[in-house]
Amino acid sequence: MPKGTVGTELVKGAYDKVSYDATMLKEFQECCDNENGPAFFMKNYVKIQHPTKGGISFEPFEYQDDLINNYNQYRYSINMLGRQMGKTTVAAGYLLWFAMFKPDSTILVAAHKAAGAMEIMQRIRYAYESVPDHIRAGVSEYNKMSITFDNGSRIVASTTTENTGRGMSLTLVYLDEFAFVPPRIAAEFWTALSPTLSTGGKCIVTSTPNSDEDTFASIWHQSQKTVDEYGNELDLGINGFKGYMATWDQHPDRDPEWAEAEQSRIGEERFRREHECEFIIYNETLIDSLCLANMKHTDTLYRTGEVRWYSRPKKDAMYVITLDPSAGTGGDNAAIQVLELPAMKQVAEWCHNKTPVEDQVRTLRQILQEIETYEPSDIYWTVENNTIGEAALVVIRDTGEENFPGQMLHDPVKQQGKRGRKGFHTSAKTKMDGCISLKRYIEQGKLKTYSKAFLRELKVFVARGNSFAAQPGDTDDLVMSMLIAVRMINYIASFEDSVYDVVNQNIKGADEGSYDDDDSSGPFDEYDEPMPIGLL
Repeated sequence: MPKGTVGTELVKGAYDKVSYDATMLKEFQECCDNENGPAFFMKNYVKIQHPTKGGISFEPFEYQDDLINNYNQYRYSINMLGRQMGKTTVAAGYLLWFAMFKPDSTILVAAHKAAGAMEIMQRIRYAYESVPDHIRAGVSEYNKMSITFDNGSRIVASTTTENTGRGMSLTLVYLDEFAFVPPRIAAEFWTALSPTLSTGGKCIVTSTPNSDEDTFASIWHQSQKTVDEYGNELDLGINGFKGYMATWDQHPDRDPEWAEAEQSRIGEERFRREHECEFIIYNETLIDSLCLANMKHTDTLYRTGEVRWYSRPKKDAMYVITLDPSAGTGGDNAAIQVLELPAMKQVAEWCHNKTPVEDQVRTLRQILQEIETYEPSDIYWTVENNTIGEAALVVIRDTGEENFPGQMLHDPVKQQGKRGRKGFHTSAKTKMDGCISLKRYIEQGKLKTYSKAFLRELKVFVARGNSFAAQPGDTDDLVMSMLIAVRMINYIASFEDSVYDVVNQNIKGADEGSYDDDDSSGPFDEYDEPMPIGLL
């Protein structure tokens, strides 16, 4: 008996002989057909485990027929379906057909969790055990995570990691719930997989959506771009993938009453993501996920160097500019945000991870000079003074603060009995204060942002312990610069009535703590000079 059996006849042994009559031979030939074989095989020989009815024959719904066709007809297919739409059942049947009727194939099943990989393999084994011997291939190995057939084909299941499939010669790769693989792992896995696909491999990607910034979303969006640069309609997306989507209303057993009950049970956010296939991020983001789904970005209006401008500065408006410095060594980005007040709208931004501190400050100064040419009423700017920020303050001191247009703001709260430090300092408390303000301003529609890069960072800016930060492998530098900007706005509102009216909250409220006369200072009072760079 082949490895993995338990002395039953559920598994056909390798090279077992079978006698065929004319009917059996015709059935086998029908299954061998490259175009119609998968559907014929699954409808006639595959059994599935129904949650209440037990083992039943597979009778595909119309959208499942379309799904089978998408799997089979296209070399690269990406499929987005809602929960409990039977996509795993279809995948198990198709992968089994492919292994048995495409000799010498190596099929990799990669799922975001080990349990998912085992579930798919369990369904493949269950389907295999229901197929009559004159149709199915024999097996030489029959395990939980792999099956080897006597025709030279094998199916291997694994969790999705950076190295999954590396070094294997793959005929078909099936990626299950790819949107829920951690972004860094998904990106590295996809990079490693590409050489295999470029040499003739077939790829099927299937998932419920998650964030619209992950690798799955990127592949999906490109699959939906079916018009080339000359305006010609394409059968495939520009990345060569054929996209297919099925939502809850295509399931014949579901109606509006079902949808209403399901939405009341799991909430609108989960329903729209898991049943209507909208890209609404699954993680606990700072900004409400439904709000993020509705936020839009715009194209850059113009550039000055690497600074992206979304609108031109205006005469008599106020401006807030913040620099969050970095070491400039290729790690974290340095980031600058520019906001117009009292309109509370993003005007420009800049970020880069290999710009030296001196050039970061030079970029800040150039932005201030650009705004100054439009004759604004006021320009307020600052620099985060944590760690590398001290070096930026040294550059500003050596350049001469008077050579920077506008007025530099400083933290309004000083430690008891000590002079404050120039710039704004980010602590656990002030970061959370900024997070609360940013959340309120965006969700209430007070703050208008236009940057695609900033929106992307918001979508991965998630709860991490008692605070918020980017997901592992992602960045949040533009968000951190914006947090300083909203803290500045809160403070400016204490002495600028037009800003106060927009913010509609006293600066002595919850967002920035209480600034009593005894322990606070004005934004332009005396502050400590930064230490020389050699003493940092």
